[in-house]
Amino acid sequence: MKGFNIPATDKSPKVVFDTNNFLFEMQGISRPENVRDFYFPLIYKIKKHFEKILEKNQGDTFNEKCFKFNFKLDYFNSSSAKFISDILVIIKELNDKGLNLKIYWFFADGDEDMKEVGEDFSDMISVPFNFVMIES
Repeated sequence: MKGFNIPATDKSPKVVFDTNNFLFEMQGISRPENVRDFYFPLIYKIKKHFEKILEKNQGDTFNEKCFKFNFKLDYFNSSSAKFISDILVIIKELNDKGLNLKIYWFFADGDEDMKEVGEDFSDMISVPFNFVMIES
């Protein structure tokens, strides 16, 4: 499946789904006007990509490289949080099926709120996150 690259706007994050380089990255601010319209296509494509890998029994080959999910969000509203949690639940389900997926949660030095939100998400889905502090 082909990946995608969505540029950031003043209300939505930059999103990269690079299947060739085993990377999903969301960066910036997430408060789109229509959250469903923004997130549903992302969730659909992520699910389809990994379902195809599982259907073709390519898990072992796929697992030679770890697929990274990077969340580098500066801010997101509560509507976006719901869809971010949906993405995280999908990652957990795929991990449970044996795929090698890692979650990296980035937060700015001093932004304890963003770190705590990542910790809450990690606890919610019972998957350890890799926390990365970005120094200013």
